Amino acid sequence: MNDSTRIPVIVGVGQITDTVSPPEEARSPIDLIRDAALLAAHDSGAGEQLYRNLDSITVIRLFGDSVPRFKSPFGSPANPPWSLALRLGAQPGDLVYPPAGGDSPQVMLARACERIAQGQSQAALVAGGEALRTELAARRAGLKLQWDEDAPKVPDTLEAAPSMYTAAEEAHGMRSAIAMYALIGQALRAVDGQSMDQYRAKSAELFARFAAVAKDNPLATRRDGCSAADLATVSAENPYVGFPYTKRMVASAYIDQAAAVLVVSEARADELSIPTAKRVYLHGTAHAHDSWFVSERSHLHTSPAMRLTASHALAQSGKRLDEMAFLDLYSCFPSAVQMACRELGIAAGDARGLTVTGGLPFFGGPGNNYVTHAIAQMVDCVRKRPGSWGLVGANGGLVTKQSMGVYSTVRPATPFRIDDAAIQAEIDRAQALVLAASPIGPATVETYSVLHGKQGPETGLIFGRLDATGERFVANTPSDPKTMAALEAIDCLRLPGFVKQHDGRNIFTPDFSRVSPLASLLSPEYLSSL
Repeated sequence: MNDSTRIPVIVGVGQITDTVSPPEEARSPIDLIRDAALLAAHDSGAGEQLYRNLDSITVIRLFGDSVPRFKSPFGSPANPPWSLALRLGAQPGDLVYPPAGGDSPQVMLARACERIAQGQSQAALVAGGEALRTELAARRAGLKLQWDEDAPKVPDTLEAAPSMYTAAEEAHGMRSAIAMYALIGQALRAVDGQSMDQYRAKSAELFARFAAVAKDNPLATRRDGCSAADLATVSAENPYVGFPYTKRMVASAYIDQAAAVLVVSEARADELSIPTAKRVYLHGTAHAHDSWFVSERSHLHTSPAMRLTASHALAQSGKRLDEMAFLDLYSCFPSAVQMACRELGIAAGDARGLTVTGGLPFFGGPGNNYVTHAIAQMVDCVRKRPGSWGLVGANGGLVTKQSMGVYSTVRPATPFRIDDAAIQAEIDRAQALVLAASPIGPATVETYSVLHGKQGPETGLIFGRLDATGERFVANTPSDPKTMAALEAIDCLRLPGFVKQHDGRNIFTPDFSRVSPLASLLSPEYLSSL
């Protein structure tokens, strides 16, 4: 710890939220990121001179380059970190555009710290942003924006991640975060023995606390302070998107937001006369992933990767969870937070709160980049209370990839290191489930959801178990109005039925005769009210 050229320290953070600029005047994603980076340089006290010798720039992957349905009609830069470097007047040798995932900001900040600790870097920028609000407004106005940018070389994309979905999941309409997080949420409800009404109420109460934080955050995009009743009540303004979740319970993607974090060596910070009060350290970190495919996880309600990465990051920092003054848990859906609470042993109503920003539904969910904002906000929190500690939890995929970071103004007593390989090895020892390839026969619902479109319920999704063998299968239900209505009107967990293949898909037909109130629920009067 005597070599200050190998001690990484965060010295500047910047955040931007734009909710008002008309599309013809609004900034592109790279322009938003540039402005956040300039704010970070100003925040450090060193100003733009900090960028003259910047040797690494990481730009978190744009959502349009990550999710096909979000592909921008206006194009995107061929090399986002190079485009950003050009705007900043920097010439770094390390230009990184990592794989998609909400975990990537924490992973990339840890990478930047590790490169400094290994003597490979002295100054790095990790930044990202989205302009999906502008993009949507421009499309509606018939504008033609130009966001394509050529580059003389391609960025380092690191190791490409495989698809998050199996062929069977895709064939049954489960290729969406909405589908999988809803299925996981219902599995959590089953384990907790909650009724549908109880789970909906608990989810709404959980996120009402997030909304209250966003109400007081000038950078949040939704500041109306939704109550639990607002979140739980289904209406034209708050429809189901994936039963049991309503629109206001999920990440808000159509936002213009950007954030940036500057990390340098202590030696560089000293050269630039950056005040001690600005310096924040990453004390502990870990990254791992659970079984890659949701349908192959033995237990849908657990995340060993969450539990182990949090435990490792805390142990590395020499601190306990109860010593964290601040927490920010990834909150794309209620089930992500509920899983984290279960795995880390945190009460949903913890007095510290579970977010420092307001969370993805209320602060904003800028694609893969939310955690850059969470880190920036956490840096501000611990600066305001010198000597305090904060934990940031980052989640990527479908409660798949987990990364944790512990932050404080306290100077570390030990060198920075990443040593989480043993965590992944422990997780990998658990054997993935093998699904029934051609299920047929009596079966029982393990978890379920209903995906909604603009006209209402469209697709019933089932993870089930064959009665004869206990094997899991994925399936759809019949899509007639009565079945769709019944799936949302009654508790279908552990409901019996029959599964068989039809036109390349597994179709599970629920046996609603086992449910006594069904006749009234499926009456013409009830159906006409939907």
